[in-house]
Amino acid sequence: MPREIALGDALVPGVLLLFLAALGLLWLLDWLAGRYGLYRFVWHPPLFRLAAFVCVFGACALLLF
Repeated sequence: MPREIALGDALVPGVLLLFLAALGLLWLLDWLAGRYGLYRFVWHPPLFRLAAFVCVFGACALLLF
């Protein structure tokens, strides 16, 4: 994976694409959890969402590197 990606004249980190992919996966998981009522088993939903994002982002990073 390249360290920097050129978008026009701006250089953005390559991890940005990974971040956006993890964010999309998290939105999908969040929708599924809300749709099927899984948040009633969670003590603190915003903290759970943050932890889920960290896990998804870390898993995507480990799969790429």
